[in-house]
Amino acid sequence: MKTTLSRRNFMQSGALAAAGAASAFSAATPALAEAIPASGKPSPIKLGLAGYTFRNFARTQIISFMKQLKVYDLNCKDAKDQLPMDPADEAKALADYAANGIKLHAVGTVYFPKDEDDDIRAKFEYAKRAGVNVIVAGDPAPATLPRIEKFVREYDIRLAIHNHGPEDKIYPSPFDVLKVVKDMDPRIGCCIDVGHAARAGTNLVEAIHAAGPRLYDMHVKDLTSFESKESQVPVGEGILPFREMFEALIKIRYQGFVDLEYEIHADDPMPGVIESFAFMRGVLDGMGYLTKTAS
Repeated sequence: MKTTLSRRNFMQSGALAAAGAASAFSAATPALAEAIPASGKPSPIKLGLAGYTFRNFARTQIISFMKQLKVYDLNCKDAKDQLPMDPADEAKALADYAANGIKLHAVGTVYFPKDEDDDIRAKFEYAKRAGVNVIVAGDPAPATLPRIEKFVREYDIRLAIHNHGPEDKIYPSPFDVLKVVKDMDPRIGCCIDVGHAARAGTNLVEAIHAAGPRLYDMHVKDLTSFESKESQVPVGEGILPFREMFEALIKIRYQGFVDLEYEIHADDPMPGVIESFAFMRGVLDGMGYLTKTAS
């Protein structure tokens, strides 16, 4: 006997089947699904900000930008009122940062143009007042380093010499820094600027491994060409090997900060800065690490 299934019967039977399936699903799952926390382990890479990024802005604006970025670790510079070298003005700046939950981990880039105790001591006093243990130094003359070394020992503050690429006649690459300081106090080492180093033909992963325990700070940016200083772009839009660099830093158990130094669009850097931090956090997330984005 042939059975005819009307549209109404088809819809009714479909509804009953769906209800049955839903009932079975409900029996196997809670009425309200439990929240699932993010997987992964805390990132061993600490992201910070190089103050030169916001060199054209007042301290109140920098604090506001950092809160928006959810970045609370700053390598401060003596630019505008960011961190003045005058003791009274510096104290006011330090109070402002502390009140807003911003921690300083380095000062610089600081320059040492004079081979004189008074000038060098003033720079170390500046760092001591700031409560940091790293001075990022720009192009100290090799002849001046033995005098600076005395203050490194006295103050127990590390000196991280910043390489400045092909234009730098002394330290174009971190390898040039290492050649000069290899027999000096181990607290004298490198701040690797990855953009400038890449333009000097440096293998960045090899440089990180070579610096090892003498690596005290990182300044990061991105480029679309190793031949052009003007090719800087937000991190992630260029060709620098960030995942490989992060892997190298983790392998050497790097304890310092990876500080974004975004040098372009000085009067409106935030779009590129936001993009850069998002990319770096994304790389770390992809490596299985959690990135802290709140204070």
